[in-house]
Amino acid sequence: MRDGVITEADTCREFITPRLVEAGWGAAPYSIGEQRTFTNGRIIVAGGKVRRGKQKRADYLLYYRRDYPLAVVEAKEIGLPAETGVQQAREYAEILGLKFAYATNGHRIIEIDYTTSTEREVDRYATPDELFARLTSANHLPEVAAPHLLEPFNLVSGKVPRYYQQIAIHRVIESILRGQKRILATLATGTGKTCVAFQICWKLWNSRWNNTGEYRRPKILFLADRNILVDDPMAKMFAPFGDARHKIAGGDVSQSRDLYFGIYQALTTASEDVFRQYRPDFFDLIIIDECHRGSSRDESSWRAVLDYFQPAVQFGMTATPLREESRDSYEYFGNPVYTYSLRQGIEDGFLAPYRVHRVITTVDAAGWRPSKDELDRYGREVPDEEYQTKDFERVVALRSRTRAMARHLTDFLKGTDRFAKTLVFCVDQEHAAEMRQELLNLNSDLVKQYPDYVCRVTADEGAIGLTHLAHFQDVDKPAPVILTTSQLLTTGVDAEMVKNVVLARVVGSRSEFKQIVGRGTRLKVDYGKEYFNIIDFTGTATRHFADPDFDGEPARIEEVTVDESGEQVSLTETEPETPHDLPPIQYQVPEEQIGQDIGVLINEPSPEPRKFYIDGGEVEVIGHLVYDLDTDGKKLQVVKYTEYSGRAVRTLYPTREALQSAWANPDTRSEVLRELTERGISFEELAVSGEQPDADPFDLLCHLAWNAPLLTRRQRAELARKQAQDLFSHYGDTAREILTLLLDRYIERGILQFNALSELMKVQPFDRYGSPSEIAIRHFGGVRGMKDAVSRLQTALYP
Repeated sequence: MRDGVITEADTCREFITPRLVEAGWGAAPYSIGEQRTFTNGRIIVAGGKVRRGKQKRADYLLYYRRDYPLAVVEAKEIGLPAETGVQQAREYAEILGLKFAYATNGHRIIEIDYTTSTEREVDRYATPDELFARLTSANHLPEVAAPHLLEPFNLVSGKVPRYYQQIAIHRVIESILRGQKRILATLATGTGKTCVAFQICWKLWNSRWNNTGEYRRPKILFLADRNILVDDPMAKMFAPFGDARHKIAGGDVSQSRDLYFGIYQALTTASEDVFRQYRPDFFDLIIIDECHRGSSRDESSWRAVLDYFQPAVQFGMTATPLREESRDSYEYFGNPVYTYSLRQGIEDGFLAPYRVHRVITTVDAAGWRPSKDELDRYGREVPDEEYQTKDFERVVALRSRTRAMARHLTDFLKGTDRFAKTLVFCVDQEHAAEMRQELLNLNSDLVKQYPDYVCRVTADEGAIGLTHLAHFQDVDKPAPVILTTSQLLTTGVDAEMVKNVVLARVVGSRSEFKQIVGRGTRLKVDYGKEYFNIIDFTGTATRHFADPDFDGEPARIEEVTVDESGEQVSLTETEPETPHDLPPIQYQVPEEQIGQDIGVLINEPSPEPRKFYIDGGEVEVIGHLVYDLDTDGKKLQVVKYTEYSGRAVRTLYPTREALQSAWANPDTRSEVLRELTERGISFEELAVSGEQPDADPFDLLCHLAWNAPLLTRRQRAELARKQAQDLFSHYGDTAREILTLLLDRYIERGILQFNALSELMKVQPFDRYGSPSEIAIRHFGGVRGMKDAVSRLQTALYP
């Protein structure tokens, strides 16, 4: 109770919790979760500062079992109508995937039931069994479903699945228990698809679900198209399965285990179809990781594996769902049972947000045309045409353009962090080699100390390249810092410390672009990685992000070819989406390079170099725009920071008077500061951007929002001394000295320090008057008297 008023906390303790316990929620195995935070709060990057937004927190979550929530309860203090909490109860229930929600003020209870689409006032909370019965009936789950659905998660690792992972796990298992044979879930890169797969397997394996209804553990196959996608999960995430694990490789078709891992190539070798050594009904469940990579396409050579094991439940996972009329994951698996997007991950604070740097060179802005009779490196006459971004490094290679990109990237790193892990995506291996050489030359000081500071990781490097990649992924190894590549690192690379993703080539496919962006989205806050940069030399990022459907479903599909060892060897883009009307691109690999990365871009074998090489000329960077996500996390904005801040202030406070009223009162100023902070507004950065280091933050905001005159802090302090004559005369000499010192401190450091008055009074020069409590009692008649005096002083600063 606060000042005789029953607070929300009092309402919960005295009225809501007892009634929940009365309904049976407090007795095992049921439980009540109070004040449960389920998001981390979006990371806001603005004005060079990083801060967290507000977390989402439910007043109550009602659990049918430890890992199985059924309902959310939104509490309001007893003096407010119960209806006040309805909208938030609905919002949280929908985010958390719950079918039941309650809004209450302690006396009245409003129940929202999504299974019947009803909202009504009730006289009590439903019991746990009542809600579970309603849920299973609405979801058409059989009676035998409960043990499988309610099997606890495996928490040996100490990591509790996040709320969206729990939803995905439960949705997939519900679909399996309803008899659905093909299931799709879409989760953005970095949001833990492997964790979802592991917990699904664990719950079904431990509860002995299988297709036959017998009391035995299921046979499960984890299937992918590359070794890295099965080896890492098998060794790490799925370790609790112990000896139940087995990898199908080298013709070893052991049938005595429960959890199998395999790549298509090992199941379909050139000499035989290894998968046919298992009965068609051998597996109860097949999990297909990165299922968009061709396995669900009708003409895919790997489709035979899925068709053969048709009796099994087939669960596809992807970060990039793809839609195409006749050939896509949706056609095979159906609509996803759950989708968690990049945008949602950033909004919840589980993924790193990005800043997009659009860098424009002279030739990308205006095009490049050869001079009359210009010859290339090999003495060939360059066709007299206007070459654009889409042509560079494909038709014509401009060394000066690559050098300009490398110089700009080097300067960017020097201005930020020269040891920030950076991936540079080039057009092909040759371009990646040239980019590496230019970066080596420009960073020779660091290369002396760290010979592997810049490395190329493509097909040609083989095992050496994989070693470079492993060191790049190791957060404790300082080098390599920069990797140049073409296609090899677009997927399947888990490098948490990637802070810069550089686009030196056009990426037409939205699915590939999402995969590339995904290289930077993992957070590593304890190592200082809270956001990442996309440095875009080709316009790819700004074009894709400007698409309102960017986080929806891409409209094209890619087909990846890999070799017997599970390594990517070719990629075909079908009708890539580009603003330049590029033709479909086909990457082919010479026979001697099979088993490696994508080779050179060719149409037909030819002794002639495949593009024109121009070694001379000058290319410069003529533009560098920085885009940030807006406060909703949905659009990129490129307005000046000062303009953005003024607009944000006007959104919160329509008039100067409204802002002044809230700012002058120390109690409400804290709310103003919180709202501005959530929108990424930093007063320090504003003072620098506006070149007004002596301005009061309030004046700075009013100037940016309404073009009001600017006052310095000294001018405000002088006005306050005149305004506060009565205040100063009310106290003794020492108290007036202290108030004068507070004004002096305001001139030096601003008003915000007053928010921590007790801490301020502990340091010089205030400490010579005694402790904060002694100052208050001796000179202001007590703590309340001192707070009142300081409050009046602050009000005088903003008359």
